[in-house]
Amino acid sequence: MTTVYTIGEALIDFIPASKGVELKNVESFTKAAGGAPANVACAVAKLGGHAAFIGKLGADAFGEFLVDKMAASSVDVSRVLRTNEANTALAFVSLREDGDRDFSFYRNPSADMLLHEDEISDDWFEKGDLLHFCSVDLIEAPVKYAHRKAIELAREAGAVISFDPNVRLPLWPDKESCRRAIHEFLPLSHIVKISDEELAFITGIADEKTAISSLFVGDVQHVIYTRGAAGATWFSRGGLEVSVPGNRVDVADTTGAGDSFIGALLYQAQMMPQWLEQLEQVDRKQVEELLKFANAAAAITASRPGAIDALPSLHDVETFLEREEN
Repeated sequence: MTTVYTIGEALIDFIPASKGVELKNVESFTKAAGGAPANVACAVAKLGGHAAFIGKLGADAFGEFLVDKMAASSVDVSRVLRTNEANTALAFVSLREDGDRDFSFYRNPSADMLLHEDEISDDWFEKGDLLHFCSVDLIEAPVKYAHRKAIELAREAGAVISFDPNVRLPLWPDKESCRRAIHEFLPLSHIVKISDEELAFITGIADEKTAISSLFVGDVQHVIYTRGAAGATWFSRGGLEVSVPGNRVDVADTTGAGDSFIGALLYQAQMMPQWLEQLEQVDRKQVEELLKFANAAAAITASRPGAIDALPSLHDVETFLEREEN
């Protein structure tokens, strides 16, 4: 089986005990494993795919906790490095009544930022593998250049590159730095997943269709546009456009829902290597099934607290889809 690699941050999310309380007024938190690339790797592995995480963690108890958590989800953690130079990143979260979030990050620097390009091996990737990354670790730090090298090596090996900007502005010195980094890496991707909350910010274009069209730069072949409970639309460079509605659930915590969505897509792609070999040509019915499956995974995740702990199994998703159809 091929491997879905993810690269970037794994961190500790401290989730508040109650919703609707501003972060400054939260009195207690629950520790949860998180970080978008780590979440995606776990999403793939929990569904039954083969996933590996590439990153660096502190030589501390939180780093140990994250390694154990990913390994327990069947993620290959052999490419996780440890360092005494910085601690594992922390994120304190406040939840609004609708389950959406505000973040306060502690990483100045954090261990993930210190992953160096010379720590990326040229024998990791093979044809048919997938490499997924986000924008949090595209800041001006060694890890940015580790991303560049990993993407370059994966592309040379014949892997498919997936990018979810997953914008977190509090981690950037200013908005323009974030936008510039996203535009720098966007053309290196084959698949881009972007949310309705990010589209106008990233593109600078108010009109939705025009904004989405502007994302087809460089090697981008497919753009998956997510709108939460309103569903998702798949756009291809060749003109295909497929929309599916979302699933209504009682939202507990939206943390990890988008990661579950893209993880479910990458899992399905991994299970269909013939589709990866014909990336520029996709079938409408097949895309509908891909999106329905990914929407179901995201909905299940949003209905549960936490990030990695909330991710569904294949049985969970299949059961959810059967219930929706009946």
